[in-house]
Amino acid sequence: MKIAVIKYNAGNIRSVAFALERLHVDYTITDHAEEIQQADKVIFPGVGEASTTMRYLKDHRLDDLIRSLKQPVLGICLGMQLLCKHSEENDTPCLGIFEETVRLFVPQHHEKVPHMGWNSLTTINDWLPSDLKDQFVYFVHSFYVPLSAHTSAQTEYIQAFSSAMRKDNFYAVQFHPEKSGPVGEKVIQAFLQQ
Repeated sequence: MKIAVIKYNAGNIRSVAFALERLHVDYTITDHAEEIQQADKVIFPGVGEASTTMRYLKDHRLDDLIRSLKQPVLGICLGMQLLCKHSEENDTPCLGIFEETVRLFVPQHHEKVPHMGWNSLTTINDWLPSDLKDQFVYFVHSFYVPLSAHTSAQTEYIQAFSSAMRKDNFYAVQFHPEKSGPVGEKVIQAFLQQ
C-alpha cells in the first residue's frame, strides 16, 4: 500500500510520519501531483493558520489536486478545517469538500481558547470503530466544525462539535491521532482500512 503525506507548510508532518513508522506503514512525504494521485491513501495534515495555508496550497496547485482525489483522503486538524467550505479564521474560502463553515470557539463562562489537551469522543459512527466511544484523544484548536450530517464523531468543549467527519472518500479528524497514543493509532488504522 502506498501512502502519500501531502507536503506543505503544516507543522505536524514529522509527527504524522513518526506515527506511520510506529505502525510499520510505508509512506512518502510529497508535493508532487503524480505521487499523490498514484497513492492508495492520502494524508492531509495540518497545524497552522487557514488563510496562509490556503494561499500556499493555491500557489502550489495543491488545492485543485486535493479536490480531484478519488482515493481515501484523511484531513487532520487544520487539514480537516481546510476541507470545509469556509473558515472564520481570517475569513478564508477553503476547499469546499464539506459544506460546513469553520467557526471560532466563543467562551461561555471561563473556558480557555484554544481547546488544548485530552478530551473524549462522545459519539461514534460511520468509519470509526465503535469501541472508540468515550476514549480520549489530543486536541489543539481555536476553531471548530459544527455538527452536521457529515459528523462521524463528536466532542464537547464549550459546545458539541465535529471531532471526526466523512463525505465520500474524504475522512477528517479535528484531533491529532498522531499524538493520541494507542487510541490515535486505532484511528489511523481505521482510515488505512478504508
